[in-house]
Amino acid sequence: MDAAARFPDSVAILGPGLLGGSLALALKSDFGAAVDVRLWARRDAALQEATGAADLLTNDLEKATRDAEMVVLATPVGIMASLCSQLAPYLRPGTLVTDVGSVKGSLVRPIREALSRSDVPYLGSHPMAGSEQTGFKAARADLFQRAVCILTPDESNAPADIERLETFWLRLGCKTLRMSAEEHDRKIARISHLPHAVASAVVRAALAADPTAAECTGNGFRDATRIAGGDPGMWAGILLENRDQVLAALHDVSSQITELVEILRRLDEEALRRYLDAARSLRKHVPAAR
Repeated sequence: MDAAARFPDSVAILGPGLLGGSLALALKSDFGAAVDVRLWARRDAALQEATGAADLLTNDLEKATRDAEMVVLATPVGIMASLCSQLAPYLRPGTLVTDVGSVKGSLVRPIREALSRSDVPYLGSHPMAGSEQTGFKAARADLFQRAVCILTPDESNAPADIERLETFWLRLGCKTLRMSAEEHDRKIARISHLPHAVASAVVRAALAADPTAAECTGNGFRDATRIAGGDPGMWAGILLENRDQVLAALHDVSSQITELVEILRRLDEEALRRYLDAARSLRKHVPAAR
């Protein structure tokens, strides 16, 4: 393996939630003492929940990040740039900063500006491995096994840094894809952000007028609405950060619903069969659950 693509010997993870906590557990499970894992959180209570997950648990940003070979931002997207401004003085030359955020386009400029004085690179990554559960209590060491991880390099990223980050996620069991931040936000709006918004709308439409209807639910309703159980604060931030792409996707959903309403209004069984068959055919492109 190219020396530039070797696995980092020290990783600082900022945020011990589902993704950050799972990353810490995976690193210690797979690499043990070979990787110095530091886990940072603002709150002492969050650190206490993650006891034993890392070599260092701290709410001191300098202790967490000084001389780390890689820094992984696993906090809400809205505070990542501010954190980078605070930690920039502690980073050594050659440190690679990445994140696990669900939105990329709004991060690139502010994070790079925040890191400019330390002259360290930022390269976004997004492991598609979350769930509606939140916090370290939901973290697990095998979360990234066979998950897709999207890297969002651009012309400012050195090939060696792209290789380093790709090696990192591959060694943790991911399959990697590369695309621009803009393409990432467009695609993730449709296969992640849109489903959450629509699931929330379905729950409201189904149960707001008669919550007791929930007593009749089976697996179909549970499967279709599971992700509506996600943390409202986190998801509000995600949907607002990727607002333009989410609005475009919601507009397409609105058009699909309008078409379906019209088909049902006309009692057009043949058109209804075609509509449902088209959806089934497209659904076949979705890979099986890992």
